[in-house]
Amino acid sequence: MRKALFSFAAATAATLVSVGVATTSVAGQGGTGTIVGHVRWMGPTPVNPIVRMGADPRCGKLYIGKRPTAPTVVVGADGAFANVLVNLDGSFPSTPVPTTPVVLNQKDCQYAPRVLGARIGQTLQVTNEDPTDHNVHSLSKAGNDFNRTQLVNGKPFEVKLTAGEMLRVTCDNHSWMTAYIAILDNPYFSVTGADGMFTIANVPAGKQAVKAWHEVMGMQTQMVDVQAGKTTTVDFTFAPGQKTASAPIHELTVPADGNLVAILR
Repeated sequence: MRKALFSFAAATAATLVSVGVATTSVAGQGGTGTIVGHVRWMGPTPVNPIVRMGADPRCGKLYIGKRPTAPTVVVGADGAFANVLVNLDGSFPSTPVPTTPVVLNQKDCQYAPRVLGARIGQTLQVTNEDPTDHNVHSLSKAGNDFNRTQLVNGKPFEVKLTAGEMLRVTCDNHSWMTAYIAILDNPYFSVTGADGMFTIANVPAGKQAVKAWHEVMGMQTQMVDVQAGKTTTVDFTFAPGQKTASAPIHELTVPADGNLVAILR
């Protein structure tokens, strides 16, 4: 028998837009420093939901003899927590927007990476390495709208990201495919990899609000004091039952064997 462990439902628009829009003024001290850290998961290792790819045999052939799962909660060795966006919340001097695009790839009938950061005004490039067609569809609340079919061996397409938000991207052909793009007004962000580590360089000295966001676990915030020419360490820990700001609606359940299962809603 399964019992609900906890759920998050609520104001995703207000919560997620706060990731991309500056809300706190920052008093700089002159010079810059670096923020590094580690994001960890504490508790039983979650078991992600199985993705049934039978609706598209070309996707199914990529997983013969395997049981593909949605990369919703990705936990590595020693609790390393991947796909967590870490960014600074504040008002900062303007910096040039990168001229190189951020890339969202489609590989093995999943989006890769699952979570990425970009600047307002930067170009998003979408590529397809799969042996099947996709329909890339953004669910924007701020005008970053696109809905494009991408054929097998089709050329990449590009879209300019014009407003700050946490943009969810889906595929109309494959309902299990989801990615999140944090569109930010400053360059001070990072996304954790398989090792759970992050680095944010060239941070203005002074007190800074550091936010860590995960699609299921919501958001945490810590204040740090960045000193010029030095490295400041801040770590985050996520755990079942933890109180955080709201994330999109998800539920974690505990089956009879005690393993966590993430259920997408």
